Amino acid sequence: MVFAKLLSIEIWKKWLWSFVRYTLIIGLSFVILYPILQKISTAIKHKSDLYSPIVIWIPQNYSFDNFKQVIQIMDYWVTLLNTFALSSMTTLLTAISCALAGYGFARLKFKGSNLLFAGVILTILVPPTTILIPIYLNLKDFTLMGIIPLLTGKSVNLLNSYWPFILTSLTANSLKAGLYIFIFRQFFRGIPKEIEEAAYIDGAGIGKTFTRIMLPNAIPALITVTIFSFVWQWNDSFYTTTYLTSSKVMSTQLSSLPYNLAIQLEGGATSKVDPFYQSMVQDTGILLAMLPLIIIYLFVQRYFVESIERTGIVG
Repeated sequence: MVFAKLLSIEIWKKWLWSFVRYTLIIGLSFVILYPILQKISTAIKHKSDLYSPIVIWIPQNYSFDNFKQVIQIMDYWVTLLNTFALSSMTTLLTAISCALAGYGFARLKFKGSNLLFAGVILTILVPPTTILIPIYLNLKDFTLMGIIPLLTGKSVNLLNSYWPFILTSLTANSLKAGLYIFIFRQFFRGIPKEIEEAAYIDGAGIGKTFTRIMLPNAIPALITVTIFSFVWQWNDSFYTTTYLTSSKVMSTQLSSLPYNLAIQLEGGATSKVDPFYQSMVQDTGILLAMLPLIIIYLFVQRYFVESIERTGIVG
């Protein structure tokens, strides 16, 4: 009798835990998927459905005119190519520089290393807006510590080019670089030191040990950093709109989409353009900007989940 009661209590606990778990999963899925489904529904609506009281999710008049208009206004295919090139370049350089920095903090102990790593952690905590003006002024009048004016007689303006992204990526100072250094440091610290010591005994130096031994073992961390860096650079609007003003990338084109739509429809008179229609076109542009990332995720999700588990980010 007692055993039966205990068994029934355990069964009720399992059912309760399953209910709570599925409720949380469904709730989180709703929060994540609702904006995407809403944008898909809005993108395939005709303009007349905006004012129909019976149309909420399923359009009465299906139309792909929004996609055609956004592709034309954003010059979508050129913008897509430029954004992919920028994100790939910064991702590659960031992964290399942050891997080197993470290995140095994990294995090469030197005076002040803990203080420098505290500075790395500080870059994660400090909002980027607090250092935007010094970075902007430095890139606007770039001198390379006074070397360039000695050679050319004046400073160089690096804004509205890819050079700010190249320099910050090469120096492990790009978007979210502090987090990537932390990931690499934690992963390299988890690799047994005996592997490195065996390489040193065989005559390998620090550089050869890093490239031949440590880096191949850090594939999970590399995958994690590569995916994070690519996605965050693709979606970045803060640094991209600061460094680039006329280049055609997703962030700049999305921010100027309502104005460009007004120019096309009303000759630049933004006050005459229907704000609801502007919002519809903006949602369509956001959906097209998200689409490449969704496609990429479908192909790399297995490797991404495995890399997250092995790097221990969720632990």
